[in-house]
Amino acid sequence: MNTYTNYMLEQTTKILAIDSPSGFTARAAEYVMEEYRKLGFAPQMTTKGGILVCVNEGRTENDAVLLASHIDTLGGMVCDITSSGRLMLTRLGGLNANNTETENCRIYTRDGRIYTGTFQLKNASIHVNGNYSDTSRSFETMEVLLDELVENKEDVLALGILPGDIVCFEPRTVVTPSGYIKSRFLDDKLSVGILLGYAKYLKENNITTERKIYHHITVFEEVGHGASASVPADVTEILVVDMGCVGDGLGCKETQVSICAKDSSGPYHYDVVTGLINAAKSANLDFAVDVYPHYSSDAGTALRAGNDCRYGLIGAGVYASHGYERSHIKGMENTWNLLKAYLG
Repeated sequence: MNTYTNYMLEQTTKILAIDSPSGFTARAAEYVMEEYRKLGFAPQMTTKGGILVCVNEGRTENDAVLLASHIDTLGGMVCDITSSGRLMLTRLGGLNANNTETENCRIYTRDGRIYTGTFQLKNASIHVNGNYSDTSRSFETMEVLLDELVENKEDVLALGILPGDIVCFEPRTVVTPSGYIKSRFLDDKLSVGILLGYAKYLKENNITTERKIYHHITVFEEVGHGASASVPADVTEILVVDMGCVGDGLGCKETQVSICAKDSSGPYHYDVVTGLINAAKSANLDFAVDVYPHYSSDAGTALRAGNDCRYGLIGAGVYASHGYERSHIKGMENTWNLLKAYLG
C-alpha cells in the first residue's frame, strides 16, 4: 500500500474507534479538527458542531466545490429504565434492532461516567424462551443488560444513568489480509478518512486546483439535517462523499467507487454525474453508476435548505449498510483517485 492508502486506513480506523452517534459527536469532531491542523490547515467548528475547512484556494473565484462527509453514526438513547434494571432504547438515526442484537455497547452518563452492557432480546435464553425464534426484534422487545450488579430501577439510577443518556455500539473494526475493511459505521467514517487523505495529498504535493475546495464534515446527517447550514457563499457545487450502495439490483462492488445517479430524493445533477463518469473513465478507475432505492444524503439536505448548487454523490462500495458493514481498500483508493481525477 502507498503512503496515502496507509494514512486513509489509519485515520478511518482511529475515527471508527471514537463513539459518535448523532448528537454526541464532539470528541470525534475534535479529533478530526486536530488532524486537519496537523496537515497544515485551519479548520473551523460550526455552531452545530461540524467542521468546515478550506483545503485549496484554487485559481478561480465564486465557483467553489464543497466536499461533504459525515462523522455522526447510528446509535441509541436511553428512553426508559425497567423495574428489573434493564435499559430500553430509542434509536438515533436508522439503527435497526435486528442488526444490533447481542452487540456490546457503552452507556455515557451526563456526568461523564461510562458503563458497558449488551443489547439483547428480552428473556434471551433459548433454553427458557420457547418463543425466541418467533419474536420480532424491535426496540420494544429488546433491552440493554448492564454489566453492573443491578436488580431494579433504583440501582440503575444510583449509577447516575438517566433517560436521555447516549448508548454507543461496538464498531468491531477489522482489516483483513485480503484488504477488506469490516466495521459498523463505515457509513460514513470511511469517507472522512478518504477526505483527510485527499487533503494530505493536496498539501504535500503543493497542488493548486482550478476551483476552490472546502471540506464540510457534518454531524447530523443520520437524522436528516447535516448539511442544511454552513455552506460558504462562493460554493456552486456540493459533492457528497458517502458510502456507495452494494446489493441486489446494483452494479457496485466493495472494490469500486460508486457514482450515484439518483437516490430517494431524486436525480443528482446531470452535468456533475456526467463529469464524474468522464473523470473515472479518463483515469481508468474501477467504478459503477447506480440508482440507490432507499437512500438520502447531505446533498438533498443542503438543497432543501435553499442552497443554489449543483450536486453529486460518490463513495466506496459498502455492503450491509446500517449493519456490520464491509468495504475494501480498493474501493477506498478508487474513491480517492476519483477525487483527484475530477478536481485535481
